[in-house]
Amino acid sequence: MTTILQKKICLLGDFSVGKTSLIERYVYDRFSGRYLSTIGVKISRKSIELNPDTTVNMLIWDLAGSEEFSGVQASYLQGAKGAILVCDLTRPETLNSLKKYHSQLNAVSPNIPIIMVGNKEDLTESIQLTKAQIHEQAMLLNVTYELTTSAKTGKGVEEAFYELARRLD
Repeated sequence: MTTILQKKICLLGDFSVGKTSLIERYVYDRFSGRYLSTIGVKISRKSIELNPDTTVNMLIWDLAGSEEFSGVQASYLQGAKGAILVCDLTRPETLNSLKKYHSQLNAVSPNIPIIMVGNKEDLTESIQLTKAQIHEQAMLLNVTYELTTSAKTGKGVEEAFYELARRLD
């Protein structure tokens, strides 16, 4: 008999780091180069079969990254069972911002699995963050899994969501 688990996960990070693009790539296997700012929250759904006996239905919450929504963000984080912190490899300041998102998340949903993602790996000429810098930030925040991704090419996207699903209670 297959066990079906339903889990809420949140993607957090500054505006334009690629949260929506990562979800679009993962859920629908598509990429759009145009930027549309997320207002509030957008919820997507995808199932992952972890093994023949366990399926995880992921409710993926794409949270707005702008400062104007930071006040309501805490209510959106309620009930989260996992999260992906996203920074933009071409904008170093977005890595530092992850401290703020991690703190907000920890205040509402402590001790949940968190994955850190450095997105936009395909923009090789513009990359300003190294894997070592991402690793250092992950260590500071006590995040045990980090990787670089490209929503455009799909590199690492499936791995990030699968790894998070594997770690969910």
